[in-house]
Amino acid sequence: MTKCRALLISCSALMLILDAGCKKKTPPPPPPPAPAPAPPAANKPVINYFTAEPTTVSSGQPSSLRWSVNDANNVQIDNGIGQVSPNGRRAVYPTATTTYHMTATGPGGTAESDATVTVSAPPPPPPPPPAAKSTPAEILARQVQDVHFDYDKSDIRPEEQATLSADATALKTIFSMDPSFVVTIEGHCDERGSAEYNIGLGDRRSAAVRDALVGMGIPGDKLKTVSYGKERPICTDANESCYARNRRAHFSAGQ
Repeated sequence: MTKCRALLISCSALMLILDAGCKKKTPPPPPPPAPAPAPPAANKPVINYFTAEPTTVSSGQPSSLRWSVNDANNVQIDNGIGQVSPNGRRAVYPTATTTYHMTATGPGGTAESDATVTVSAPPPPPPPPPAAKSTPAEILARQVQDVHFDYDKSDIRPEEQATLSADATALKTIFSMDPSFVVTIEGHCDERGSAEYNIGLGDRRSAAVRDALVGMGIPGDKLKTVSYGKERPICTDANESCYARNRRAHFSAGQ
């Protein structure tokens, strides 16, 4: 009985061993795939050239911008130009010295460059032609003013002193320009009174002006006097305003 039990145990053990040997072994997992190779790095944009031709112009004259860029998908130029193709040319018309800035952008980065167009200052305008020199007769007609009188009077009114002083200054200029120049002082009257009376009144008026000018330093031999009385009025209306304009001493070039 004991032998049988031992034999049975031996057989059970043998079967366990045989059963274990008959089971399949699990294969190991496959190795992970190798990592994909990294893509090559993108090239940085290269601006081969960015130039202006010519580099110096006059205001408003054209200059030509030229450029060439590699490895960029966006090329911009400032100062109102904007996006451009990687290779090109553009005419510009600056009115002042201008620097144009280019920015080239691509997967590999950014590149920048400048091109300057210098606007030269315009030449100064030619000097104006010299003003024509006024002649003594022109100065006399333009600057020497009439002296006016009260009705039936030949004395210089106080309010006429400033006019007479300015006349003296102009006459000194005239005689310095032409020492041989002679001025005639004409005496005039309004239409009232006889012709003979007004001739005498005109004489007194012209003489009063001559004497006043001599007192201011004007040579007496450069001043002649004449009376036209009421024969040469500059106003013919019959009113006091018109009469006042005719009562005068007028200056003209003497002979």
